[in-house]
Order: sequence, then C-alpha cells, then structure tokens
Amino acid sequence: MGMDVFGIKPKNEQGEYFRANVWYWHPLWDCLEKLHPSICSKCESPHDNSGSGLNAKYSITLAKLLAKDLEDGTIKAYIEQYKAHMDSLPLEDCKYCDGLGVRVWKEADANGQEQSVTKQCNACEGTLKVSSFATHYHMDYDLVVEFQQFLQNCGGFEIC
Repeated sequence: MGMDVFGIKPKNEQGEYFRANVWYWHPLWDCLEKLHPSICSKCESPHDNSGSGLNAKYSITLAKLLAKDLEDGTIKAYIEQYKAHMDSLPLEDCKYCDGLGVRVWKEADANGQEQSVTKQCNACEGTLKVSSFATHYHMDYDLVVEFQQFLQNCGGFEIC
C-alpha cells in the first residue's frame, strides 16, 4: 500500500504527484509532525488515503520550513537518530514458527500430489528471533528532498 499525494493546483510537474509506500510515508510524516506540529496538525488524517491534506498556504509554509531543515542539517540529524533507534530495538520472538525454528510447507511432489515438507523457518532462519516489526519503517533523505520540492510546487495537496 502506498500514499498517493496529489497537488491541488500544481505549478509544474514536481507539484503534480508524490508517492511513498507506507514503510516510508509514516516515518516521513511523523518527522514533519515532530518538527512542525502547528502546520502538520492542519492535516486531519495524514496516515490514511481519505483525501485529507493541506491547502496552498500551509503547503508552502511547510515547504519553506522543510527547506530550512534540510539546509541546516536538522533532517540529516533526525534520520541518523531514527536509524540509531531502529538499530537499538531488541530482537523479538519469531511468531511465524512458534519458536520451533522450522515451518511446515505444502508442496507438490513429482506426481503433483500435495505433501507437507518441514523446512527451516524463512523468517528467523532457525534462530527463533526476528527484527522488531518497527524496523520495516524507513527514513530516506532523498525522499524528504522530493517531498519538499513537491510541497513547494503543489498548490495544496490531498492524500488519496
């Protein structure tokens, strides 16, 4: 699933459309909310595809604030802190193999007959531990730059 963000009155191609999958969108918007809560709070439902967004005034204000954050290193520092936090999360018990290190798979034999085959768990690779689910969410500097450019040129936006 992804967040398709459409410019309301785009000035150019950069302001027409922005897309991020959920693994990148949620941390991006969380970052913006932490840095600029007074502006971001104007977007009622930023974490779903219900059509909420910001008008042109708030989009350009957020674009200017984000440009400053990119220029002064705030975004790089935020991303470094975010990645350090993700790296510090403890491993979790593997829920896919029920703590056995193996899973039962259904496969067809040479005659096309279904059979059960026990194989090493592909999630934990037999270690019984997996990375925290939160580590699936990522922050990306280039994506922040792209969103800042979108905000600068979108004339307001809707998340659909």
